[in-house]
Amino acid sequence: MAGDDELARRFEERRGRLRAVAYRMLGSLSEADDAVQETWLRLGRTGADGIDNLSGWLTTVVSRVCLDMLRSRTARREEPYGHEAPEEAGPGDGRAPEEEALLSESVGVALLVVLDTLTPLERVAFVLHDLFAVPFDRIAVVVDRSQPAAKKLASRARQKVRGAPASSGAELEGHRR
Repeated sequence: MAGDDELARRFEERRGRLRAVAYRMLGSLSEADDAVQETWLRLGRTGADGIDNLSGWLTTVVSRVCLDMLRSRTARREEPYGHEAPEEAGPGDGRAPEEEALLSESVGVALLVVLDTLTPLERVAFVLHDLFAVPFDRIAVVVDRSQPAAKKLASRARQKVRGAPASSGAELEGHRR
C-alpha cells in the first residue's frame, strides 16, 4: 500500500503540468481533466517499476491520450454550438492563485483558436516542441512517425500558426530549380 501512496504522490506532483499539456492540445478543461485521469488509470495498470523517467512517460501517455481524443473528435465531426471561445480556467478549480495566473497567461484563447486549424498530429508536435520543449526524438515516438517527419509536422504547424500561406506547386518547382 505504501508503494501505491508513493506513486499517487509522484503523480500528483506532475498533475498540473499534465493538465496544462492536455489543455493546450484539447482546448477544454473538462477534456484535459479526462485525459489526465486516463493517464492516471494507465499508470495504475502499468505501475512505475519499469519506468525510468516518470515525467517523460506521463507526458508521452497524456499526449497519446489527447491525440486519440482529437482523432475521435475529427471522426465524430463535433462542432461547437455557436462561436464560443474555449473554456477558460475559472477561480476555485483547486489551483493556487499563482498557478491560475500562470495558466491564464500562458494559454490565450487566440492560440486555442489557431490550434483548431491544425491536424491532430501537427497539434501534438507543435504543442510538445514549441510550448514544452520536448525533443523531436521523443515526439516521434508519441506520434508514431520518424524524427524528420515529426520535425516536418511541427514546421507545418508553425507555418499555419504564423498564417504563412501554403506555397503553390509552381512556387515549389521554382524553389527546386
